Amino acid sequence: RHGNKGVIARILPEEDMPFLTDGTPVDILLNPLGVPSRMNVGQILETHLGWSAAVLGFQVTPVFDGANETEISQCVDQANEHNRCGIPEAIQQAGESGELLVEMPRGGKVTLHDGRTGEPFDQPVAVGYLYMMKLHHLVDDKIHARATGPYSLITQQPLGGKARTGGQRF
Repeated sequence: RHGNKGVIARILPEEDMPFLTDGTPVDILLNPLGVPSRMNVGQILETHLGWSAAVLGFQVTPVFDGANETEISQCVDQANEHNRCGIPEAIQQAGESGELLVEMPRGGKVTLHDGRTGEPFDQPVAVGYLYMMKLHHLVDDKIHARATGPYSLITQQPLGGKARTGGQRF
């Protein structure tokens, strides 16, 4: 949703993935350099708001309905207050999502533990819920080559594009 792009670098078993202090494993890790270079800070706000929404039990519509940074901070504070006040009742209501009831610091970063050694990482990491969609761009669909084919009548250069059996133009 935020124009992030990347490559699947490694697929690991769940037990080797980093995990939260309560044992909840992380599903996907993103390179933090993708945020400033692609200028998509909205994905960081989405992770914080997603975490708060999961704890408080509400759904957020696409593009946050215009939520700004202050409203997201208030949601995080409200979720943390909800955790402090009614943890036993909240766990019963949450059912399977009871593991979400870990308090999120106001900065949105928590301590993760290495899945292989169990040791905590040196720095806190931004963790939350983010909508991730796979684009269906595969190499097999993109590859194209030609030895001979049609040429433009005007420039005498090969036509452009895979769909027109094109070739390299100069």
